[in-house]
Amino acid sequence: MVNVAACGSDGDEKSGPESFKGKTLTLWAMDGSTPEKWTKDVKAAFEKKTGAKLKLEVQQWNGIQQKITTALSENDPPDVIEIGNTQTPAYARTGGLADLSDLKKGLGKDWTSSLNKSAVYDGKQYAAPWFAVNRTVIYNKKIWADAGVKGTPKTRDEFFDALEKIERKTDAEPLYMPGQNWYFFDGLLIGNNADLVKKKGGKWVSNLADPKVGEAMKVYKKYASYSKAPKNKDEATPQQAEIFAKGKTGAFIGLSWEAATAIKANPKIEKDIGYFTIPGETAAEPEGVFLGGSNLAIAAGSEKQELAKEFLKIALSDTYEGALAKESGVIPNKKSLQSNLEGNPAAEAAAPAVEGGGLTPLIPEWGAVENPPNPIKTYMTSVLKGKSHAAAAKGVEGEMNKRLSQKQ
Repeated sequence: MVNVAACGSDGDEKSGPESFKGKTLTLWAMDGSTPEKWTKDVKAAFEKKTGAKLKLEVQQWNGIQQKITTALSENDPPDVIEIGNTQTPAYARTGGLADLSDLKKGLGKDWTSSLNKSAVYDGKQYAAPWFAVNRTVIYNKKIWADAGVKGTPKTRDEFFDALEKIERKTDAEPLYMPGQNWYFFDGLLIGNNADLVKKKGGKWVSNLADPKVGEAMKVYKKYASYSKAPKNKDEATPQQAEIFAKGKTGAFIGLSWEAATAIKANPKIEKDIGYFTIPGETAAEPEGVFLGGSNLAIAAGSEKQELAKEFLKIALSDTYEGALAKESGVIPNKKSLQSNLEGNPAAEAAAPAVEGGGLTPLIPEWGAVENPPNPIKTYMTSVLKGKSHAAAAKGVEGEMNKRLSQKQ
């Protein structure tokens, strides 16, 4: 475990073990993020080291952005908050988060850079990367065997070849890929170094018309050609895992928990489920992926910032960061800790893509773009229904620019 001695003071707060005794640190964490054993062990380590108490308040995702925004503006905010990685820039811009640059120098020297990007705003460290999740290919081993596919593909073309065989040799749908699986598409954009926004006249505007975006959409269109899924729906309508559970689908691209959803719908399918990393253009580099996940931040208005830093030093130490990965199957914030994923096939398939993964544009203005109806989903459906990339991009450009210009 890292050294958890106090590291200086903020304002009038005196730091050190004696000054922490009798205090209570409030942690807001999202439902499902703090598994039982990890929580028990971190709480015990924190309370033993500091003499303070840890109060965990579990939050629901529904409505959380507004709840955190309100809490950060009040006089007595929660001290430590789990925040979605894509939401971090918006909270940082408002001044609601404490600068953790000093913590990064000691604790975060080897944080995975793709995970840490979301925790940095305007050159300063406003949060710490906690964990990530990303998509893999979840496939039906029986259908693949029936099609004569041996092993798992290491390149995109090998994947397409496997889907071709399933189409020719079985009566299964090779791939379930609805027209609006936007986060998978974002992974293709990341893999193609395609930017969705650009600066023009000091403002962020749509970059959807960029040919690089069109190239990524061309790849998406090929994937969708192996699917009978609706072109105007996303992966949650209907739940793609429940379609897969029927045993008539070769594969889908999803998160590890979706396999559990399939098993719940049809327990018999569990023995046939396998996972592999989404293959990229070459075997040397997996496909780009969207890195969903969470950061831990300290409220700028907290009067216990030094105590909060002590908590972060414990929670993010190799001991407990590794334990979280092992217990939950999430990707830890350091590559060196990925050994904790061994024996978890879904997590082992997800890990190789993390280093080359990324996020949606890390600007505070981005949140409004994804509000339903998401104009990028509209663009995707238009292309799949026959519009050119240029025409489909032009069709939603005005709406994207309108959303990007909304006051935050």
